[in-house]
Amino acid sequence: MEILVVGGGWFLGKAVVEEALRRGWSVTTFNRGRSGVVLPGVRQVLGDRTSVEDLARLAAKGPWDAVIDTSAGEQPPKVVLAGARALESATDRYVYVSTVSVYAGWPDHPLKVGDPLMDGPADAGSDYGRNPEGWLGPDLHYGRQKAGGERAVVETFGSDRSWLLRPGVILGPGEYVGRLPWWLRRAEQGGEILAPGSAGKTIQPVDVRDVARFAVDAAERPGGGVHNVTAPIGRDTMGSFLQACLDVTGNRGELRWVPDGVLLEHKVRQWTELPLWRTNEGVWLVDSESAYAAGFTCRSLEETVRDTWEWLQAGNAPVPHPRASAHGIDPAREQEILAAASARH
Repeated sequence: MEILVVGGGWFLGKAVVEEALRRGWSVTTFNRGRSGVVLPGVRQVLGDRTSVEDLARLAAKGPWDAVIDTSAGEQPPKVVLAGARALESATDRYVYVSTVSVYAGWPDHPLKVGDPLMDGPADAGSDYGRNPEGWLGPDLHYGRQKAGGERAVVETFGSDRSWLLRPGVILGPGEYVGRLPWWLRRAEQGGEILAPGSAGKTIQPVDVRDVARFAVDAAERPGGGVHNVTAPIGRDTMGSFLQACLDVTGNRGELRWVPDGVLLEHKVRQWTELPLWRTNEGVWLVDSESAYAAGFTCRSLEETVRDTWEWLQAGNAPVPHPRASAHGIDPAREQEILAAASARH
């Protein structure tokens, strides 16, 4: 196989490249070369996916059996559309890493493949569907943009040459968003730890290496399709996740579970101040059965936690990213909420 990875320098893109190289494939990456690494054996093409000239220069270096697009998360649909059009004649199929946020029902309702999607035209710019000023709900803008990106790929390649993969939260070594690293550092500090909601709340994060392997599987498979890519519903809980963080960091802390209602009264920002915590009913009810039927496998969350901690302990650090600063609660605010919760008993 000869594949092109759009991105390929860090986190999911890097994991995709590593998986493809492990299979003995020929790998080309296309990125700006400003962050991440270039793995030995990879042909790197430097360029900006927002540049028509760079895309044309890239396409001339083909053909490839498949493109795996791991860097479209912050690009508007029109950029994805331009890239797809430039590469359509240079590759057999397109694997687009999307998100469960494209569903109109996320995060309030259980989700399955085939459910209605967010609006988002294939040629939309970055301003399309922005959240209103002061919006505190789910990031609908992100979902609309990614739904438009999906449409850009399918309109160009057709559904029979497009693989759309929709992960939820991706964790693992190299995670730059900061969710798991923040919880690991908080567990390492010890003391009373504000544990959000209830220990039995199901969660479905997935390991970056498993998503990468499934994306590479899709690249190898002729045709097209759509899959949600999450851990099985009900396998993991917030309690098992936080206990795993304590276990690998030396069990220095004690979890204090604070009910959703108390957190909402204190206006704790869902999803970010206490990463992975959200009260919406459907956020962790994503059906990924079609992916499992197609060969997807998902390692234990405990393994993901352990490997990420070992990665951090080895002196590694994620690529700096603006989203990381949004994650984690201020220590003084954490203690304030814990004291308020204790006063109720």
